[in-house]
Amino acid sequence: MASLNVGNLGEYLREQRRNAQLSLRQLADAAGVSNPYLSQIERGLRKPSAEVLQQVAKALRISAETLYVRAGILDERERDELETRAVILADPSMNERQKNVLLQIYDSFRKENGFEPGAGSGSEAGSETGGEFGSGAGADGRPGADGPRTAGGSDADTASKPSKPSH
Repeated sequence: MASLNVGNLGEYLREQRRNAQLSLRQLADAAGVSNPYLSQIERGLRKPSAEVLQQVAKALRISAETLYVRAGILDERERDELETRAVILADPSMNERQKNVLLQIYDSFRKENGFEPGAGSGSEAGSETGGEFGSGAGADGRPGADGPRTAGGSDADTASKPSKPSH
């Protein structure tokens, strides 16, 4: 986790508040925190909780994760991972199975590159995807009666497998 940098956070909050054309009192009211407390945060004298940062972010209409990074609560890489996962999960063009498979691939690449998969990574959905990628195999892994067939009606798999020697 990154180190605490409340001064940088305070400067950033003041800048965002001014860009939103809000007074300190207006932002404090909108965020549900006291005016003196918000002033102390802006001056770098107080370390706000994640909950307070979330309320302030909502009032400013900015990303709470950005404030968490500025406050040292969340590492930049953790934020990037959370945002990547959120985008994948929010994509309306994919179904849930596809989203889970994509998250598993994402996790495997991150692990390969030395990063641990994050919380809620979707890794637990691995066993649900096997059936759709198979080739009509039964529970024991061998083609069943409804497995793929050639144009002549024979099992497609038997044509490519070497026959077992008879004893």
